Amino acid sequence: MLRLLGETCLFLALAFALLQSVLPLWGYYRCNPYALLAGRPCMLGQFICVLLAYGLLTTAFGINDFSILYVAANSHPSLPLMYRLTAVWGAHEGSILLWIFILNGWSLAFTYFERSYINLPLVLATLGIMSACFLCFLLFTSNPFILAPPYLTGNDLNPLLQDPGFVIHPPMLYTGYVGFAVAFAITQAALLRGTLDTDWARITRHFAMAAWCFLTFGITLGSWWAYRVLGWGGFWFWDPVENASLLPWIAGTALIHVLVLTEKRGVAKSWSALLAIICFALSLLGTFLVRSGVLISAHTFANDPKRGLFLLILLAILLTAALSIYMIRMPKIQTRPPEPFTPISRETGLLANSALLTVAMLTILLGTLYPLIVDALHLGAVSVGAPYFNTVMLPLLFITMTIMGLGPLCAWQTQSARKLWQLVSKNLLLSYASAALLIWYFTGTVDFTAIVSVGLSFWIILSLRGSLRFLKGMSLAHFGFAILIMGIMLSALLSQEREVRIKPGDAVTLGPYQFVFISTKGEVGANYRGIQAAFEVLKQTRHITNLYPEKRIYTVREMVMTKVAIHPAIFRDLYIALGEPLNDNDWSVRIYYKPFIRWIWMGGLLMMLGGILALWQRKTLTSNAAWSAHVT
Repeated sequence: MLRLLGETCLFLALAFALLQSVLPLWGYYRCNPYALLAGRPCMLGQFICVLLAYGLLTTAFGINDFSILYVAANSHPSLPLMYRLTAVWGAHEGSILLWIFILNGWSLAFTYFERSYINLPLVLATLGIMSACFLCFLLFTSNPFILAPPYLTGNDLNPLLQDPGFVIHPPMLYTGYVGFAVAFAITQAALLRGTLDTDWARITRHFAMAAWCFLTFGITLGSWWAYRVLGWGGFWFWDPVENASLLPWIAGTALIHVLVLTEKRGVAKSWSALLAIICFALSLLGTFLVRSGVLISAHTFANDPKRGLFLLILLAILLTAALSIYMIRMPKIQTRPPEPFTPISRETGLLANSALLTVAMLTILLGTLYPLIVDALHLGAVSVGAPYFNTVMLPLLFITMTIMGLGPLCAWQTQSARKLWQLVSKNLLLSYASAALLIWYFTGTVDFTAIVSVGLSFWIILSLRGSLRFLKGMSLAHFGFAILIMGIMLSALLSQEREVRIKPGDAVTLGPYQFVFISTKGEVGANYRGIQAAFEVLKQTRHITNLYPEKRIYTVREMVMTKVAIHPAIFRDLYIALGEPLNDNDWSVRIYYKPFIRWIWMGGLLMMLGGILALWQRKTLTSNAAWSAHVT
């Protein structure tokens, strides 16, 4: 029953999506106001149908309805309820349904917040085309409501995903991905009508900023999940699927900065429009990479070339159509000449920042796709890993941080070089002196890369003093980025780790801490069995905490998992991963001492909060301006 109702809802949603796509476009070209207004009710009808389909699939997981193949493949009666309900997006079919559901949510949000926007019908038509394409993909290649063979009792959820981080990480990441579809749709509608004006820049920036906030939060959660679940003590390892989420984030960061120029100074409209297209194209590319089977990763959801081909064709069609509209319409759009600005100005800083971010994005894109291209052309096997990305990204990072420190100190249009140097010299001296003292205090050595990166982080923070009053959101986001970079550099420089053979009663020293192996005991969970070890952590004979790492076997899939034990603090983490049992009651154990690792995730959260604060400030300023104009 649930299966039949779910499929019916999806086919009805497809019908509404097609009407949402066709009627406003037909109304625009035929000047029919009734057809133009039809987009909104069609969007609401589609949203209700997709919501019902998603609710029905969630219900099927909740009641263990194994007559549905997708439920049987990704759940089990012993799976805790929280993971049964979130297993909806635990594999390919459900993740695509979540993608469509979030797209409908963004469409509803746009209709609510921008109901008076002149291009609303064309925006809804563009969003309807995207939704129709993905509904076709879902129904004809990835149907989550396919009937299962009888007598299936469930295959359980992938144990890697049985973690609290999984409950929120994918929805946040998808909300960021899909949010750039709104910026893309607004831009396409503006290009069709020739209205790349201040309203377009303002609305596009609002939705791009909202999507960027969600994506920032999703990437931060993903880094935290990898740190806790994979058992290797790292937060990022340049996995191709990780890169797939980083690419639209970098492009989105560039887009937000350029839209500031377009909105305030009337500069770089064509560049803003192109970046909006690139952001959405990279989101689609990420969807293709994760679900085509061309990548082998712990993050991938599918291994089906047919699905990958469908997504590749969809990406090619949408990108070709969007770029064609851009190239045809952009030269015909009349824009007022931008106000002139000198090489030393805030405009130059924002443009240079966006150019560097674009170069960084292209660098990561090349490193991610090059091995796939070489393999597809049968030219051999090539591996591009962390050494490549770290080598090429570090100089770009330093230059970008330099501009981030200069930008807030510059005025619009022109800036006195002498006055700028006076401000810069003071900040530089204080920043690098502080960085050198900090590195020397913790390590007793002088590491050039660490001093440069930490010094630039201090410089960014010091440069924000003049912006705190008027640009609180931007200042908080830049402060979060500086904290993130300091966390990355200091944790990489100061981290210590040991892999030891140890038995109960033995002790290991790492950094200022002593780890005493107390005992092991068996443990039985809802859908796993395992062994739990107990460690006491001491610091100069003072008790700090007890840690309990585990080795689990998830009984349905017979999959072995490491459950790490972490003692967090603001300035350091203590991290233990239980390895394999050895002879004579010995165990292989990995122990990590990771200073400043928490600053990475604190920085990511501060960046997200800065984006939210910037959105709130912009809304308040817009409302105040509208009220002032009304009173006048």
